[in-house]
Amino acid sequence: MAEAEGRSCDNFLTPTAGKTNPRPQMVTHADWSKNPKKRWCSTATLDADGRYRIGAPEPVGDLSAYFTRLLSDVGADAVVLSGFDFPIGLPKSYADKAGITRFRSALPRFGRGRWCDFYRPADKRSAISVTRPFYPTSPRGTRRQHLVEGLGMKDFGELYRRCEKQPGRNRAAALFWLVGASQVGAAAITGWRDLLGPALANKDIAVSIWPFDGDLAELLKRPGVVVAETYPADVYRHLDLEIRRNKRSKRRRSDRAENAGAMNCWARTRQVHLTDQLRKEIADGFGEKSEGEDRFDAVVGLLGMLDVVLGNSPSGEPGDAATQIEGWILGQPVTPETDA
Repeated sequence: MAEAEGRSCDNFLTPTAGKTNPRPQMVTHADWSKNPKKRWCSTATLDADGRYRIGAPEPVGDLSAYFTRLLSDVGADAVVLSGFDFPIGLPKSYADKAGITRFRSALPRFGRGRWCDFYRPADKRSAISVTRPFYPTSPRGTRRQHLVEGLGMKDFGELYRRCEKQPGRNRAAALFWLVGASQVGAAAITGWRDLLGPALANKDIAVSIWPFDGDLAELLKRPGVVVAETYPADVYRHLDLEIRRNKRSKRRRSDRAENAGAMNCWARTRQVHLTDQLRKEIADGFGEKSEGEDRFDAVVGLLGMLDVVLGNSPSGEPGDAATQIEGWILGQPVTPETDA
């Protein structure tokens, strides 16, 4: 499709400076939720001509077989970069209190032994502890200060990771706080407990997590699945989507459809092929059903990931000891503000 809705593609013709990464055979992005019906995945596969092809988003499906299904589509010796819109990492202040020095090694232990209550949210302030940090189960009578005191923090700000302090963005809720529309803890629980933890324990597939297991360029040279955290709202800014304008909402079909021009321009200048079905869905705003916003974010997040792979955005490599604990959001550069 040409420049959809008359929009000029000039903003996309000159890519930003970035490091070219090895091209995995498949790149996927899953928009996540604690509700299985709201988990949607968008997939790009590498064609024989070296260009990526993106199809319409599909349900994530059975988590126990998710990575196995991806590898079966491209071959056991292929590389899959798989992004997820939920936090992957711990606030360093909390990790220090809990005696955790590496998130990657701690993750398989959560839900077992000393950490048996980790995924069971505290139902009252007295139940909060470093081994049971998610709170509350109901908003009635609860305060953020309960979590601060229960985990031995100085203030609520200590419960954010450094990558979540990007200036100029609407910050999501802190990992362990389970109240409000911006809360991300419930999604993290399902993502860690039901997907990443079991995958790391599965000896039949090779799963690495960026940046804990190394720089992205090195991880993409190894056969298997490379997992990364994403944040589609950052891609809204990167692609200058209409959805980020004042009073726009991704929950409205008409507002989602306004981004068709930018998304088609992005594909044209990046030489990425969108299937006819995906083009129709983009132009249609991904339909009237409530999952339209999830399908939209699944695709937008994938575009951001591909820009990293293609060298048009930095991957964001913090390169310090905190990387082993807090992690990072793919495509988010390290700035003086976030490096403070």
